[in-house]
Amino acid sequence: MFVAAALGILVAMTLAVIRALLGPTVYDRILAVNLFGTKTVLIIAVLGFMMGRPDFLDIALVYALINFIGTIAVLKFIHFGDMGWPTRADEKRDLEE
Repeated sequence: MFVAAALGILVAMTLAVIRALLGPTVYDRILAVNLFGTKTVLIIAVLGFMMGRPDFLDIALVYALINFIGTIAVLKFIHFGDMGWPTRADEKRDLEE
């Protein structure tokens, strides 16, 4: 049963890569990469259970957090054009005011 689940997850990962490559908009591509990261977390958890290594769940949780933070960072960059950190021009403008 777990082998079938792992194969199903791998098929979903393949479809996510295809969507990331062919996506018509940048948001489709970001969603596909996020989906791929989520499926990676699932495959790590399933493989950890199949191999009797419960410490893989910790790795999967860390990967899920990195995936989430990375997706938020990329979306912020796409939306604002930068990461929102103040630049020298912003500091100079604040001093002039």
